[in-house]
Amino acid sequence: MSALTTHILDTSLGKPAADVRLLLHKWVDNQPQYLSTHITNADGRCDAPILSGEAFTTGVYELVFDMGNYLRQHYADLPDPLFLDQIVIRFGISSTQDHYHVPLLVSPFGYSTYRGS
Repeated sequence: MSALTTHILDTSLGKPAADVRLLLHKWVDNQPQYLSTHITNADGRCDAPILSGEAFTTGVYELVFDMGNYLRQHYADLPDPLFLDQIVIRFGISSTQDHYHVPLLVSPFGYSTYRGS
């Protein structure tokens, strides 16, 4: 299936990150253009692809993971301001025939991502 999906895992708690808001932008003429907002479910995924169908086109995209509220709700005694609040991942979609999965592995003080399957 040609689509964009994500999955957020809290590596410190060892569980999916539910109720995290994320924004999708596409970069056009060196400027981000807002496309959509999504909320992760209990499995740390969105209920539907973030991008699919005719909207799934090549280009440079950006996912903004709003982790601040999640981290404040699940961890006591975090510093103010948080070390991580919004995590921005900019990536390219070069083929409309492929599935692009952008997982986020996160803790209060670090994160990693990769192109998943």
